Amino acid sequence: MGEIKSYKDLLIWQKGITIVRLIYQLVKSFPQEELYSLTNQLKRASVSIPSNIAEGYGRNTNKTFSHFLAISRGSLYELETQLIIAKELGFFGVESLYSEILNQIEELSKMINAFSKTLKS
Repeated sequence: MGEIKSYKDLLIWQKGITIVRLIYQLVKSFPQEELYSLTNQLKRASVSIPSNIAEGYGRNTNKTFSHFLAISRGSLYELETQLIIAKELGFFGVESLYSEILNQIEELSKMINAFSKTLKS
């Protein structure tokens, strides 16, 4: 693995950005009346994930970084819950995109957990 010079070098941040892109792609197919409710919530939760990773990295202490990773993980679970709600409400036009995002969420959750352990040791 190469040297980490920036938060942008972190694989967890990169995967977070991928999830944001996928969420923005997904919500384009949601009903217009959801624009300011569930669509907005999904976007905000997804953006929170890499944003908190970046902010935690910038704080320069492992303890604080761990705290921001925990916030990021919370946003990840919030996002997953909102996706399940959207599916239950029948908002998905592209089922494969839903599955891809859930897989990305599961993978990122494992990555954040593993990375957090390295900060505590």
